[in-house]
Amino acid sequence: MKATKTKLDGVLIIEPQVFGDNRGWFYESYSRKKLEALGIAADFVQDNRSFSAEAGTVRGLHCQLEPMAQAKLVTCTKGAIKDVAVDIRKGSPTYMQWIGVELSGQNKHMLFLPKGFLHGFVTLTPDVEILYKVDEYYSPEHDRSVKFNDPAIGVDWGVEAPIMSDKDLSAPLLADSGVEFTYQR
Repeated sequence: MKATKTKLDGVLIIEPQVFGDNRGWFYESYSRKKLEALGIAADFVQDNRSFSAEAGTVRGLHCQLEPMAQAKLVTCTKGAIKDVAVDIRKGSPTYMQWIGVELSGQNKHMLFLPKGFLHGFVTLTPDVEILYKVDEYYSPEHDRSVKFNDPAIGVDWGVEAPIMSDKDLSAPLLADSGVEFTYQR
């Protein structure tokens, strides 16, 4: 596995070593030992899967509050997405900055997000499947959403009329959400 740093401290693009031949391909999608060698020491406890039928579907921006905040390892197993991470750790040198990384079934890249980030994605193709690992269990009382088009964040989703859930459409702006994390080096 190879890790590439992004402009957001702690957010990494993970590229597995893919072995291919005339039959197809094989790769390790998760190896605790290899991730630890890359500096990722998250103790993943839950896998989540998501399916989106149409291109232009936006899911996000989501997080869980402490003490149930989640680090995530996201991969797209079918189709393609623009995966978005937003640094909302007060005191971080990249506070309120975001990145968008293309993850696809074809490129097999993964995105690691430490705790303290909002997460979301937009589907670039129809019939998209996402798999992501988290290091804390889902907790409805700690679950939070922030408006996907919050002007204070300014994510460029690349779609004019996104397909969204009512929950995400009615999410508050970050300033009104009660979501707060502190940067810890």
